[in-house]
Amino acid sequence: MINQSFEQRLLALHYVLPIPLNRLQPLLQVDPELEECERMHIHQLSRLLNLTHEKARKFKESYIKALGTPLIQAYITNNITPLPFNHPNYPKQLSTLYDPPTMLYAKGRLDYLVMDHHVAVIGARYASDYSKDAMAFILPPLVKHDVVIVSGLAKGADAMAHQFTHELGGKTIGVLGHGHFIRYPKENHALYDIMEKHHLTLSEYPPYVTPQKWYFLMRNRLISGLSRAVVVTEAKEKSGTVNTIQHALDNGKDVYCVPGPITSLLSLGPNQSLLEGAKPVWNGYQIIEELQGITARK
Repeated sequence: MINQSFEQRLLALHYVLPIPLNRLQPLLQVDPELEECERMHIHQLSRLLNLTHEKARKFKESYIKALGTPLIQAYITNNITPLPFNHPNYPKQLSTLYDPPTMLYAKGRLDYLVMDHHVAVIGARYASDYSKDAMAFILPPLVKHDVVIVSGLAKGADAMAHQFTHELGGKTIGVLGHGHFIRYPKENHALYDIMEKHHLTLSEYPPYVTPQKWYFLMRNRLISGLSRAVVVTEAKEKSGTVNTIQHALDNGKDVYCVPGPITSLLSLGPNQSLLEGAKPVWNGYQIIEELQGITARK
């Protein structure tokens, strides 16, 4: 059972300092219920949160102000469900990350988070029709076997994966690199409507947070962290997609890459990953067989 007083204090803290749980742990070890935080000396806060003296002072002022703000009611009004790290619906697989989210903000189908199998399908922002063609072979078997498709709600391959999964009657989660009050990129505005009405969007940032380049890199670890496997259709040799591949490999996840034509720059990422140990994929049933094997071994 969630301690509501602790949740309110954690929401206030995260509203003004949205940092991962590993950076918050020194404070929680000293003040596990956050009952003393608002009374702590600036020097102590500075040390525990690894902030400069001036940033610690501003944090304390903002935190005390946020404690008096009805954040939970504001989130409920906007159909946003906050999930602290100790919430029953907080995905257990994220807890194994080096830097798990302190808080998740969810909008839509929360039940998607506790389903058995999640597979990420990602690729280039300027994906070609080759990604669409590949997904036509890969996604239908996954949807048929009730696998939840995870992607980053970016334009290109991510949008294709969400849209195609929806059209197939499947389930999909969009992981954002910003807060829920922002819809980015603008090309995906209609897709956001579909995702929020029928599926799930998820962020580790409070709703007001605007997109920043490094937030999308942070988001990538959640895409791979949520998923048992990561599928890559197209990607440049150096890209956010390759960054997600690295997160997946670092955390022991299976990576499947669609082999691509050597004439395409968007094949360099998948082809290089195949050379480094990723598995080639051309049909979703290859992934289903592996997932069923994992379930059978449990």
